[in-house]
Amino acid sequence: MSRLNLLEETRFEKIPVSIFPNENQASIAAAQKIANLIRKNNNGKKPTVLGLATGSTPIKVYKELIRLHKEENLSFENVVTFNLDEYYPMKSDATQSYVTFMNENLFNHINIEKQNINIPDGTLEEKDIAAFCLAYEKKISAYGGLDLQLLGIGRTGHIGFNEPGSAPNSGTRLVTLDDLTRRDASRDFGGKENVPTKAITMGVGTIFKAKEIILLAFNKKKASIVKKALEGEISPNVPATYLQLSDNVEFILDVDAASDLTRFDTPWLVRDCDWNIETIKKAVIWLAKKINKPILKLTEDDYNSNGMAQLATEKGPVYNLNIDIFNILQHTITGWPGGKPNANDKQRPERREPSLKRSIIFSPHPDDDVISMGGTFIRLADQGHELHVAYQTSGNTAVWDDDALRFLEFSIDFNRMQNLDVSVLEKTYQNIHAFLKTKQPNQTDMAELLSIKGLVRKGEAIAGARFAGVPDKRIHFMDLPFYDRFKYSNFSGLEDDILQTMDLLREIKPHQVFTAGDFEDPHGTHKVCFNIVLQALQRLKETDDWAKDCWLWLYRGAWHEFEIHEIEMAVPLSPAEVKRKRLAIFKHQSQKDAPVFPGDDAREFWVRAEERTAETANVYNQLGLAEYAAIEAFKRYHF
Repeated sequence: MSRLNLLEETRFEKIPVSIFPNENQASIAAAQKIANLIRKNNNGKKPTVLGLATGSTPIKVYKELIRLHKEENLSFENVVTFNLDEYYPMKSDATQSYVTFMNENLFNHINIEKQNINIPDGTLEEKDIAAFCLAYEKKISAYGGLDLQLLGIGRTGHIGFNEPGSAPNSGTRLVTLDDLTRRDASRDFGGKENVPTKAITMGVGTIFKAKEIILLAFNKKKASIVKKALEGEISPNVPATYLQLSDNVEFILDVDAASDLTRFDTPWLVRDCDWNIETIKKAVIWLAKKINKPILKLTEDDYNSNGMAQLATEKGPVYNLNIDIFNILQHTITGWPGGKPNANDKQRPERREPSLKRSIIFSPHPDDDVISMGGTFIRLADQGHELHVAYQTSGNTAVWDDDALRFLEFSIDFNRMQNLDVSVLEKTYQNIHAFLKTKQPNQTDMAELLSIKGLVRKGEAIAGARFAGVPDKRIHFMDLPFYDRFKYSNFSGLEDDILQTMDLLREIKPHQVFTAGDFEDPHGTHKVCFNIVLQALQRLKETDDWAKDCWLWLYRGAWHEFEIHEIEMAVPLSPAEVKRKRLAIFKHQSQKDAPVFPGDDAREFWVRAEERTAETANVYNQLGLAEYAAIEAFKRYHF
């Protein structure tokens, strides 16, 4: 691409951007920049002064720096570091402290001098913080300022802990954390209520003094705030936009974090496109939503006035374009998610044969099936398909402690009524009760407590699947090993999970598989579970004939929904079916009212499910299609 074309394509972006295929490559590139700076200064016998960030984003950068130290002799003896922030109050040896984080992820593995490490002190008396912050600033200045500042970006747009409202000339200080920031940190602390409300942070002004600034952002969850930071107006509501004022900033992104930028999301606004049916579909739907018109009422003037003249000229007339896209959307709608028997299936999302299919729904947690596709679940069962459901993990971390105790108390009382020995149960109860008295936030539960929580969720899942119409013999509890490994040790691969999934698939030999494609899940379980199913099917397609004709459908809904242009199968629900779905979700009593891990959506799961599917139906209707109470959306994975 010529420099002129690149400038045109990136004209909405106000800061230089480097985009990499994935987080690993982006992290290696960032680490290499830091390493080059350290080597240059080491050769000149000068110290390198680094501003460092914490959180999940820079972990792979630090991992690469450790590798460079151990394998390529990168020396940190002359490196001085200043960390951006620390929770307040926070003991330095706490699991959640940034002192612990930096030691575990970098400092313990390199040859940095301990006296050269500087991290805000979360143990201070509040009256002493102002003096500490002033001294922190003076110490940075004494080294001649930061040579390079590494940043992440929070979903509020914060850099460091400079939340919305921060001034561009702010210095190191005590701040109050935004509620969204605390919700994002809640899993590390065992609940938002345990996340500190304050933090000590370098200010925006302090960050700006760095000779070079690198901001890292990875995955789809950061895409919307990255777009605001790079393309939006400078605003205290998004502190990262202040970086537009600096000449020394670079954003390093993976493709997912960059996906909302204009050049990727709506490329027709910045360059001539190579139009294919997918791009045309996205563009026409975008136009209809932008100007709030049904697709069939869009005019040539609408196209020309909204940056789509090239499409109108090359692929028009627009009347034909409108009809083509309308028909494509119309053909996604089906009341037969298993295929309609004896019907022409050329324009239907699923095959008609075999008329009764073997289908399996993989559910990462014990409730994702009914939350995300409960209406389709019920319809597949009602239409006579051999429907299986496989719960991939126990979900045993997502039950309140007092609920687990209540079930154990019930078991003790029931056994007493039957004149059975309850000594073992009573001993277990005493052990759990003693454990809970000293349990710390985010501490892993003892094995007996986890077992009880797992049984609670298992019982709820059975009740939900039975209500949807699945017989007990087709309900499978996989308890995949990775889920427990995440609790106790570092990630060590998925091979045993993949093999177990292959065994189940070989046993059922399904014609269609449904699995979670909602990677906005804040805990990452959905993405891991999807990768396991995908790997299992890819291997089976190479060896097993039945697998070659097995289709994979992705569902969403627990956290986010598909965009309209992504949907390949839309299953409409009547008001009665919406109610049946709600009752299936209600079987998961431990997740009702106040689930342990609600994410950043305050609505109950059943409310989210109903409102999201109603919104999908509403968008279809606004585009000029039939009006339904709700629509569950699916996207086919094309191998």
